[in-house]
Amino acid sequence: MQTADAHPAADNIIEASDLKVHFPIHGGLFLRQVGEVKAVDGVSFAIRRGETLGLVGESGCGKTTVGKAIIRLVQATSGSLTFRKSPGESIDLVPLTRKQMRPYRADIQMIFQDPYSSLNPRWTVGAIVEEPLLIHRKDMSKKEREDRVAWLLEKVGLTGEQASRYPHEFSGGQRQRIGVARALATNPHFIIADEPVSALDVSIQAQVINLLQDLQEEFKLTYLFVAHDLSVVVHVSNRIAVMYLGNIVELAPSRDVFQSPVHPYSKALLSAVPLPDPDKTRPGRVILKGDVPSPLAKPSGCGFRTRCPIAKPDCALRVPDLREASPGRLAACPHV
Repeated sequence: MQTADAHPAADNIIEASDLKVHFPIHGGLFLRQVGEVKAVDGVSFAIRRGETLGLVGESGCGKTTVGKAIIRLVQATSGSLTFRKSPGESIDLVPLTRKQMRPYRADIQMIFQDPYSSLNPRWTVGAIVEEPLLIHRKDMSKKEREDRVAWLLEKVGLTGEQASRYPHEFSGGQRQRIGVARALATNPHFIIADEPVSALDVSIQAQVINLLQDLQEEFKLTYLFVAHDLSVVVHVSNRIAVMYLGNIVELAPSRDVFQSPVHPYSKALLSAVPLPDPDKTRPGRVILKGDVPSPLAKPSGCGFRTRCPIAKPDCALRVPDLREASPGRLAACPHV
């Protein structure tokens, strides 16, 4: 399966190959397995060092599960996740035990979606940001950790004096900045941003996005930016991967996806983005019929075929691979 990456493998910091995450469903008197939720069902992509890959799709498509599988908050069922801390070093994260994974957690960090539930309300902000240093930087003295915490808080637009305060004393945007500071504590190479602005007001969203971009430039960070808002993702991403029901259906440069999507689902997703002028309607509006199928009982073949306006009988026979629709652009549809 292609990954839309013509660059040498050494340039990639993360490579996912046929990644699957299935959750078993148990029932009956003896709690036997009666089914499974195919949250991620064969995803392949590569993220180049220093770039931002946007991962978009509607709720329940599996995009957050991809991020959690990379950082091993959930265990992948099969496939591989190759992490390259440096061009000459690579490791498959999938088979690692929790103990083997620990050294790599300092290099891979996550910014969580909800700034209200991702921070421990009983801890001070200083303790929250300091925790990764206590785990991964045992060589640092208490004074060095305190100085590092103050420096991190100032980097994200807060002050060192605020380290003694508690999360409830901060606004939503400030809490997300604390989450960013915590993610930066161990000097990571790769950050998974799981819908980092979806719980914030629109005016605050722009501040957090600009902060993430400034930090990426300063610290040479690589992002996987997970979101459902295509207009936000196109602003921050170099490339965009569109997910539907556990599979990537299109992978291309962000402007190409935003201006001229080729997969029918990408077209529908883009046409749902509201325009600033309420009196205008987007030309070529695509309205999908029916509901999203359950990941417990995915349709055979292409998962989108039950709602696709150009579906043909052969779409039910096999899951379509990502194929090159044009230079640098992949789409999982043989009929586009």
